Amino acid sequence: MPFQMGITIFLFHLFGEWLDEKYGIVNDIANKICTLLGVGLALYQVIRQVHQINKD
Repeated sequence: MPFQMGITIFLFHLFGEWLDEKYGIVNDIANKICTLLGVGLALYQVIRQVHQINKD
């Protein structure tokens, strides 16, 4: 689970960096937004998996 979270957050971070470079966005705002979205998605995945484990 921790590797899955790390990979998800890292990929969203890379995507945000790519957006900042491609469109010349100042203050790295796309990077920050994408990284936060990645954290949210990673937490959602963990919560969903924990619920699945508890059901069984």
